[in-house]
Parts: sequence; C-alpha cells; structure tokens
Amino acid sequence: MPSALAIFAHPDDIEFVAAGTLLQLKDLGWDIHYMNLANGCCGSNTLSAEETASVRQQESRRAAALLGATYHPSICNDLEIDFTQSNIRKLCAIVRSARPTIVLTHAPVDYMEDHMQTCRLVLTAAFARGAPNYPSEPPCPAWDGDLAIYHAQPHGNRDPLGQFVSPQIAIAIDQVIDRKMEMLQQHQSQQAWLQASQGLNSYCQTMLDLGNELAQRMQLKCRCAEGWRRHLHLGYASTDIDPLSEALKTTASLFQGESRA
Repeated sequence: MPSALAIFAHPDDIEFVAAGTLLQLKDLGWDIHYMNLANGCCGSNTLSAEETASVRQQESRRAAALLGATYHPSICNDLEIDFTQSNIRKLCAIVRSARPTIVLTHAPVDYMEDHMQTCRLVLTAAFARGAPNYPSEPPCPAWDGDLAIYHAQPHGNRDPLGQFVSPQIAIAIDQVIDRKMEMLQQHQSQQAWLQASQGLNSYCQTMLDLGNELAQRMQLKCRCAEGWRRHLHLGYASTDIDPLSEALKTTASLFQGESRA
C-alpha cells in the first residue's frame, strides 16, 4: 500500500491547506500519516499552555480519525520549532517507519517561522532517511526508497511580501470539501483565538475563501482547490518523479514554469 506523510507546524494547518488532497489519496487506498510538530499550546487567550495543548491534541486526533490517518504526536511547543538535531532525528524515525512515496509540508517561505522551520526539518529528515550512519530517535533502520516532497501554498496564498504564489500543481477538492470542512471544524478552540490574534472572523470561511481564490486565479473548473509545488528530486528520488499528480490525475491540473517563493 502506498504511503503519504503530512507534517505541518500546528493543529489545523493540515486541515487548512492539505486535507482535501489527503482525503482523495485515502479514498484511493493510500496509507495516510498525520503529524503536527507543535502542540498548539499558545493558541488560547484564556486557557493555560498545558490545557490548550491538551484540547488541541484532542481536536487533532478527531480530525485525523475522520481522515482515517495514523496520528503522530507533536514534539514541540508553539514557537519552539527549532532546527535541532533532536528534532531532525525524531522526524527521521517517522519518515523511515512510514516509508512515504509522498511527503506534504509547508512552503519554504511563509508568513511565520514555525512554518518555515517545519519545512526545513522535514527536508533534512527526509534527506537523512537513507543514511545508515545517521541515528534516528528512536532507532529505526535506514530506508532509501524514492519519495517526492510537495510544498503547500503559504498562508494567504502569498509570500511574506504580499506577492501571490502560483502552484505547480492544483488539486480540485470540490468532491471532498464537506469532509475537509468537517475535519477543520474539529478545531473549535481556534475560533476565538484566530479572531483575536489574526482577525479571522471565521476560520472555516477563511479556508473556503483561500481555496476559492486559488481556483479562480489558476482558472480551474472548480470552486475550491489546494496548491502544491514539488521539491527538486535530487537527494530524495533517483528520477524526477511526480506521484501526487499521477495518483490524483483526475483532479490535478499542472502548470509549467517557475513559481515565486
């Protein structure tokens, strides 16, 4: 059974930018792995860090269950996703055990450091997966199978300077949008926090608006889409593979040329 591994920074990040793609892969029989690096402990103005982390873990577990995914616990607090050997080794063990053909993560350039540091950690852990002399935590045999890494749209579909980022691959998600919405709705603790901290009056409507904007900007024949950019295959696969487009060929649109950030 082919495997896909989604590693993002915070609880609800997967639901915002990747759940539609993951749901379609799951429907095709893929084994799905779901991980937030940070536990979401800073996502409340009223609860303690410990209470917030507990609530958000429960929300993430419910969302992963709706996806039918294997849930991997968080390893960091919010704003503490640092590029350390300890974090790389922990992620390397997950990559080695999941043996994914597809790895989904954040954009290399995004609006906040947690997202970008997650991207760096995923890239390095995946690169190290096949090196027998690199120790993972816990120890796990090296695995040098081919994989492809895909970067999601940055938050807001824009880089930190406000420029729209065009994907190389756009996945139409209309057929699974209700299930994606149900996954995002599990993160109910975030409604008040996102409104207070980022001015998002409805996080669910924000998700729909971003997906609609992407579909319109890329002139797709769908209402809502998720975008992906494929990382260079060197160090990750023996050839220039694109398993995401091949698996989702009925809903994927490909765009030529380089994209920003």
